[in-house]
Amino acid sequence: MIHTRLKLAAILFTGLLTVGTGVLPPVQAQMAPVPPPAGRKHIYSETADPKADIAAALVQARKEHKRILLDFGGDWCGDCQVLDIYFHREPNAALLNNHFVLVHVYIGQMDKNLDVGAKYGVEIQKGVPALAVIDAHGKVLYSQAQSQFRTMRSMDPGSVSAFLNQWKG
Repeated sequence: MIHTRLKLAAILFTGLLTVGTGVLPPVQAQMAPVPPPAGRKHIYSETADPKADIAAALVQARKEHKRILLDFGGDWCGDCQVLDIYFHREPNAALLNNHFVLVHVYIGQMDKNLDVGAKYGVEIQKGVPALAVIDAHGKVLYSQAQSQFRTMRSMDPGSVSAFLNQWKG
């Protein structure tokens, strides 16, 4: 068991475990959640209630005349980490701040909050990060059904800028 945990920790640390491979060690289900490896930022809260977060975002978006950007992912996801880095670079940081209320939705190991993704037309099983844009009244304006940002590591920050500019309203 200890050898298996060390092996799993090594896989997670090196980032070799990727979404969509369907290959998880059988002991994963028996283990407590593993914190993000060193150097990875904590983005997605495992204890947050995404339905409550979205409800609060709807109120804020109506008040501030913004749209809501739903970001589905997990801290273990390297592409989710890259997307977050790009979100914090200019001009993306200003675009997000001025036009969107950002809500991070934790998807576990592709097994949490799937109902939230389905409600907004996001097919999490096709890969993360996955995004949806809704208006201040909850109407879906865009839902990522084809895993466009799943390979964020091979994309540049400009692709995020183009997306934000397209959906800023």
